[in-house]
Amino acid sequence: MTLAAPPPIPRAAGSLPFLGHAIQLMHDNLGFTTSLRRRYGPLVEITLQPGTRTLVVQEPALIRTMLTDLAPTLDKGRLFDKMGQLLGESVITVAGQDHVRKRRQLQPALGRAEIAGYVDVMRGQATEAVDSWRPGQRLDVRDTMVKLSLDMLTQTIFSGSLDADTFRRLQQNIVVVMDGVGVRLILPDWVERLPLPYNRRFMRARDAVHATVSEAVTGLRATGHDTGDMLSMLLRAKDESTGLPLSDQQICSEILTLAVAGTETTATVFAWTMYELARHPDIEARVLAELHEVLGARPVTFDDIPALPYLNRVVTEILRLHHMGWIVTRRTLTETRLGEWTLPAGTDLAYCQHALHRDPEYYPEPLKFDPDRWLDDRQKPPPGSFLPFGAGKHKCMGDRFAMTELTTGLATILRRVRLELAPGQTVRPVGRATARPGKMMMTVRERGEFAAG
Repeated sequence: MTLAAPPPIPRAAGSLPFLGHAIQLMHDNLGFTTSLRRRYGPLVEITLQPGTRTLVVQEPALIRTMLTDLAPTLDKGRLFDKMGQLLGESVITVAGQDHVRKRRQLQPALGRAEIAGYVDVMRGQATEAVDSWRPGQRLDVRDTMVKLSLDMLTQTIFSGSLDADTFRRLQQNIVVVMDGVGVRLILPDWVERLPLPYNRRFMRARDAVHATVSEAVTGLRATGHDTGDMLSMLLRAKDESTGLPLSDQQICSEILTLAVAGTETTATVFAWTMYELARHPDIEARVLAELHEVLGARPVTFDDIPALPYLNRVVTEILRLHHMGWIVTRRTLTETRLGEWTLPAGTDLAYCQHALHRDPEYYPEPLKFDPDRWLDDRQKPPPGSFLPFGAGKHKCMGDRFAMTELTTGLATILRRVRLELAPGQTVRPVGRATARPGKMMMTVRERGEFAAG
């Protein structure tokens, strides 16, 4: 009996010579990738780099296979090639045994006991941020949350050893670099070699970030002090392949990974949460009631986090509706079977969390902000359809740190102030390296005496 041949993989319309789908992606990458699911089947071919093949995987079962079953046979792909221009060989840019080894080196800094110890720092930074806001002040919420996230990360990574000016420059340069990574992912490689202003800005910002982190590493190594932060833990770590301490370059790569992942993505979730709570005062009231019931007037602690199920559902729904990632990539190293299809070596694979998490087939009323869709007695989406932190052996190892940081920050801020949207204001997502909010201006209102609604 002869097995039927798999259906041909369709090619998305609109590819141009030398540019592929870059024009469409630069114009509206989130809209373009979301439309692919409606127009094509489980796999569709797009062109990011002329001469190579990128298949967008759109079926949850196939995405799960790609991230779990096939993980040992795949390289990280185009997104991580571009991230490597900033991070070097870090835990998120390498694959195979190098990834396993680097993951083990970082794990002690992200263990349960260590994260519990960071909560006081996170809460303190959130309190300082709120103290600096004035009633009636209009905040650019995304920029404000980037600063707060970087404050939190700087304290947990560097124990506050960066002075204010250096800290501010680091914040600005990280934003420039992450924007540049998103653009470089979309545009063909040859564009990077052109003497364009955005290329020069990217290179200057990247070099400045490297210099700042390198100086901090060198300074702490010279003192010999153990400050109890992530940097100190990495200075104590050993390279499994040599038995020697990690080099400054290795430490810089991992610190940059923590700084970039923990700033850009966390800030995006903070900002979208403030936006949705402002638009849904009934949901905000339920969050406040839960905080009042669990915490009373005392500050949030690490042990409180599991006791805040509604706030955790709010964060989970933000991760679905406003996922901070745009696209995740992999690359076949050998001929690979994915579902019905056999793919040659060198095939780039990608999936779009933004489109996946808004698919009406898996999420009824997908654009509705509904934290209660995550109640235990509700229908759960199929495996592979909710991937805020990825899956498989490359799943984000900072997921527990991120959820702790978000819950701590929100529990601290929401009881002190309310951020108010202008009537009729709508904020649209902008896809670069992350699906961040566009311009989001909100007005600070005092919460007054804490009340549960």
